[in-house]
Amino acid sequence: MSYLKNCFKNKKVIVTGHTGFKGAWLSFWLMQLGAKVTGVSIAKTTKPSIFEVLGIQKRLKNKFIDIRNLKRLKFIVSKEKPDFIFHLAAQALVKKSYKDPIETITTNSIGTMNILESLKAIKKKLQLFLSLVIKVIKILKLREVIEKMIF
Repeated sequence: MSYLKNCFKNKKVIVTGHTGFKGAWLSFWLMQLGAKVTGVSIAKTTKPSIFEVLGIQKRLKNKFIDIRNLKRLKFIVSKEKPDFIFHLAAQALVKKSYKDPIETITTNSIGTMNILESLKAIKKKLQLFLSLVIKVIKILKLREVIEKMIF
């Protein structure tokens, strides 16, 4: 545990998806280790929300944006100049992925690409942790998505 405290104490950390279950717990844990956490997420939270139950919304910097917005994401990364980025933001709900596969695909793929692209804005070595959500969409559903995008 002391190794982790030494690793994260006074380090700048960006956690994407910080209002979700895993992101909220990770943010809480990192703050306990002394990290200066900036959370990047859409403003939607579940009810009840572990983010609210843990009371972390007042203990970190909240940046409520859509990670598909490269301009805003680049601004946050270049301003914060983090030592670590934990990318957990995703649309991971299976039912929603069937109802709106385009949003799921763009949030998960474009969002991740935007994280990588935003790193070009800073000239600093950092640690990047990607948590990727891979959902299998039935071939017919995938075909529908492609047809909607093309036509």
